[in-house]
Amino acid sequence: MTAPGIPLRIGNASGFYGDRFDAMREMLTGGRLDVLTGDYLAELTMLILGRDRLKDPSAGYARTFLRQLEECLGLAHERGVRIVANAGGLNPAGLAENVRKLADRLGIPVRVAHVEGDDLTAGHPNSLAAHAYLGAFGIAACLREGADIVVTGRVTDAALVVGPAAAHFGWGPEDHDRLAGAVVAGHVLECGAQATGGNYAFFAEHARRDRGTLRHPGFPLAEIHPDGTSVITKHPGTGGVVDIGTVTAQLLYETQGARYAGPDVTARLDTVRLTQEGPDRVRIHGVRGESPPPTLKVGLNRLGGFRNEVTFVLTGLDIEHKAALVRDQLESVLYTATSRPAEVSWTLARTDHPDAPTEETASALLRLVVRDPDRNTVGRTLSGAAVELALASYPGFHVLAPPGKGAPYGIFEAEYVPQDAVDHVAVLDDGRRIPVPPPHDTLVLEEQPKPPLPDPLPSGPARRAPLGLVAGARSGDKGGNANVGVWARTDEAWRWLAHTLTVTRFCELLPETADLTVVRHTLPHLRALNFTVEGILGEGVAAQHRFDPQAKALGEWLRSRHLDIPEALL
Repeated sequence: MTAPGIPLRIGNASGFYGDRFDAMREMLTGGRLDVLTGDYLAELTMLILGRDRLKDPSAGYARTFLRQLEECLGLAHERGVRIVANAGGLNPAGLAENVRKLADRLGIPVRVAHVEGDDLTAGHPNSLAAHAYLGAFGIAACLREGADIVVTGRVTDAALVVGPAAAHFGWGPEDHDRLAGAVVAGHVLECGAQATGGNYAFFAEHARRDRGTLRHPGFPLAEIHPDGTSVITKHPGTGGVVDIGTVTAQLLYETQGARYAGPDVTARLDTVRLTQEGPDRVRIHGVRGESPPPTLKVGLNRLGGFRNEVTFVLTGLDIEHKAALVRDQLESVLYTATSRPAEVSWTLARTDHPDAPTEETASALLRLVVRDPDRNTVGRTLSGAAVELALASYPGFHVLAPPGKGAPYGIFEAEYVPQDAVDHVAVLDDGRRIPVPPPHDTLVLEEQPKPPLPDPLPSGPARRAPLGLVAGARSGDKGGNANVGVWARTDEAWRWLAHTLTVTRFCELLPETADLTVVRHTLPHLRALNFTVEGILGEGVAAQHRFDPQAKALGEWLRSRHLDIPEALL
């Protein structure tokens, strides 16, 4: 790879299955790289791939990856860039074989290896897919044996970066601080352009400075050093921004607490320090690691039943009465039917405005969602009842789209198995199989550290204003839970935020969380708070439990809420 003393440059070309197709080419042609990674998997993706495999046992991997390689394999080979991707999904062996066939057809001599052992579906007969989150040392073994391309199934997202770093620098399982540093770098890279200004709370400031900078943000890369420190940056001339804010936002994304536990190491997020080293260069340092837990997380995906929905458009006057009428009319049918839906949920969104200049802005939306194990119950029953109201309900009756036949939805659950219960194996191009032993020094760490809070900001005049004027946020999903990371950009704002945004205040600002368990974690070096909201997403994203099923905008809702903010911060 690189010469001694030169950092290992690892780039990212995919944050999810369906991300920018041209990113692989952009990363290979934009500047020097040693390794290019691609993250294609998420909880929902595993369910989608599981349904693909039901139709075709040879499927189960991200087909996009093969199409990208058809365009870019020659480029990677010419430039000496190794590729590591979890695009193997449920069938890494099948994807590896297809990559070999592609390389043969293109006449490109590459060695392809894969990692397996994550698939535990056979032991979970009621699951469509059951996969353990493996660590980085299977990837490292493949690279140490000379693989040019490594495809995996379900590994942790950060493992795609940790594996190449461990292989290159010769790290072992005992190098906790170095591994933890690479885990943090991997977590920043894993979601692609979210580290370079995508989905960023303060995007408007960047847009004001350069309106075009966020039009086509580049993908991130990390320069990783032998001690585990790294610099997050991007190729010269690409769009977007890399600064302490964009890196902080991604660090808080989908994490829970100060301890970020993985199969190889537990990274202490409360030790992470960020330094702006220049334009589009943020150094990550100070990261400490602890022994990993003795168990591996296993993601279980199963079909939960069938769902259907219809959205009624209510226009003009008497919105509440119109909503009550159609609800009464439909429930009288649904509730007295021979087989009524197991779940019936109504939501009224008051998107209407008084004296509105357009019909659309004069309208509110009433959304009905039904779920049941029987497709017919949520199909014919609902569609017939809704359509029959067309001439017999509220004035101005119409819907955004007629209800369909009912579609299957999935449920995600997590369980944990001992690390030694999984056969983690690196499978090489020549057929050799290298077992990857579980870590020998695991540790159960139940209590999250509670670092001291800063001194509170002195009292002074305050005025009512949105929280987002002084704090950024990023939110996301973990199974049925959501996390909301909130950070301040100055020490003074942090002194106020740490004492003001308590769990009680958080629940007041987001009333949907009031009856749920909310846990707050403090990360003082990042001037950040991380809230975990348990159960707000029901049975996970595939169940479509709420309006925002992945909690992507929960943080932006929080930032829009008003509270008393010291005038000195505004």
